[in-house]
Amino acid sequence: MTEQTAQQAEKAQKDQTAQQAERDLTAQQTVDPFDRDDLPAPPGATGALLRSLLSAHRARVAVAALVLLVKEGAIQAGPLLVAYAIDEGVPAFRAGDHGPVLAVALGYLLCAALSGLLQYVFVRGAARINQDVLLDLRGRIFRHAQILSVDFHERYTSGRLISRSTTDVESLRELLSEGLQELIGVVLSFVSISVILLWLDLGIGAVAVASFVPLALLVRVYRRRAGAVYAERSTAIAGVIVKFAETMNGIRPVRAFRRERVNDAEFATLNHRHERSNGDALLEMARYVVGSRLVANTAVAGMCLWGAYRVASGSLELGVLAAAVLYMRRLYDPIDRLAMFLNSYESAAASLTKIAGLLAQEPGVPETTAPAALPARTGAPGREVVFDKVRFAYRTGGEVLPTFDLTVPAGQTVAVVGATGAGKSTLAKLLARFYDPTDGAVRLDGVDLRDLTTPDLRRGIVMVTQEAFLFSGTVAENIAIGRPDASREEIEDAARAIGAHDFIKSLPDGYDTDVRKRGGRISAGQRQLVAFARALLADPAVLILDEATSSLDVPGERAVQRAMDTVLAGRTAVVIAHRLSTVEVADRVLVMEAGRIVEDGAPSDLVTDEGHYAGLHQAWRESLVG
Repeated sequence: MTEQTAQQAEKAQKDQTAQQAERDLTAQQTVDPFDRDDLPAPPGATGALLRSLLSAHRARVAVAALVLLVKEGAIQAGPLLVAYAIDEGVPAFRAGDHGPVLAVALGYLLCAALSGLLQYVFVRGAARINQDVLLDLRGRIFRHAQILSVDFHERYTSGRLISRSTTDVESLRELLSEGLQELIGVVLSFVSISVILLWLDLGIGAVAVASFVPLALLVRVYRRRAGAVYAERSTAIAGVIVKFAETMNGIRPVRAFRRERVNDAEFATLNHRHERSNGDALLEMARYVVGSRLVANTAVAGMCLWGAYRVASGSLELGVLAAAVLYMRRLYDPIDRLAMFLNSYESAAASLTKIAGLLAQEPGVPETTAPAALPARTGAPGREVVFDKVRFAYRTGGEVLPTFDLTVPAGQTVAVVGATGAGKSTLAKLLARFYDPTDGAVRLDGVDLRDLTTPDLRRGIVMVTQEAFLFSGTVAENIAIGRPDASREEIEDAARAIGAHDFIKSLPDGYDTDVRKRGGRISAGQRQLVAFARALLADPAVLILDEATSSLDVPGERAVQRAMDTVLAGRTAVVIAHRLSTVEVADRVLVMEAGRIVEDGAPSDLVTDEGHYAGLHQAWRESLVG
């Protein structure tokens, strides 16, 4: 094979990969609104959101509008002064009276100085309003995203949330900082100049007003076409961010499975889509600007010819014509600025619609409006857990738990085992109230979890997952997440009880060591020990361990199991286990299959039967020998 043939083959392979990536993306976008980045906003939600953002700043907005109005008056006084100078000042100057000309010059200078000063005042005030509004909006997005259910976050990627709080908020910033000033300036110019022209000469004013009709039609067509273009552009930007964030977060499997070429093709498809949407936006703006300038230049040229004829015939004063020409130019000069406003407006409108759609999403596990209190704990810290005729199905799949009943007495440790997809993790998520049951109830000491406030629920139930997530910050801060008001002594006591104190003290800054992103500075086993110290410090009544040792090596698993003995003492615990070594700490074992409990008993009893658990136990022992 020649070098040229090899290059052609490689290019064909890249083209084929890119085409397949685009087909895959198109197919994904027809499945689910979440995949299309298109969360529907209720009718009127976008306008209501903008009004609510500005309502707290009504007084400052009113002052800014007044300043802009006075500035516009100072600007529009200029051509009237020119008309007075030509028709009255020049004849008086020729007659030896310099007063009118000097008065006009002084008035012109004062108007220019006043308009510049007011522009500074307006820009400063508008900038403060702008930043306060954006601060409020970003805060709303962040707070709302945190209260939305796990189901929402599993479907709506973090990249899209980032796009909503960055790119889309930035579009609103451009509208507030530049676009609204342009709009108000254009509207004031159109109104004031139209009134002045009609006052100066009815015929010239009528020509100016008549030219608004084709301009209004151009604006209407531009808004209709640009709205769809900017909605597509916002979606395309979000797609680029999502792909980038997904790839960087999964860089290890990307490198391990050599997905660079496939990712390049998919990213190129998204990037080209973004490029096309930007090009379409610029094209629509260019069409509007060309059309509006054609209308403006035609109207000014026609008015000049007609006005010159009238001046020559004596029916119009030269100063009035000069003022009218200046006003007509000022009337149409803002057209480009209006295009910039429309550009900012359509971009911001598309972004606000997406933000409004996000903020309109209701939490899947809403806060109760009639909270119930848990009974006081007596003796051991544990509480009774009851699954009462619970049924559950995910939105995107079939039923996982069909009529599930379970009672876990206070202080009992229950291990849940079974094949992948048996419903073990779903059980844990319902107990942690990441989801609410489709039917039935999960109760804690007789109280439905849906009747507990979020603080009571989080104090009562704590979950330790397979991937012990640590936030950027110190070790002490990560341990204290469950009890932010804990003292350093209490933090260290919890770590010491778990067996994590020695390794923490050996870190460069001890408890003040920054663990960095996702706790990457320490090992998986050490992260898990920190997570157990966090759980012990939080002192929950119920502890959920969701495969908490499955990713650890043998030494790490043994260290964590020793920590488990301390954490589980006296507490109610549900342990989701793949490794049967974890089951050794349990008082009771549940074997699940297809969302049902098929075996229930003490580990020592089940291992002697010829059932599912006995088979799993035998397979586990053989794997240890192997």
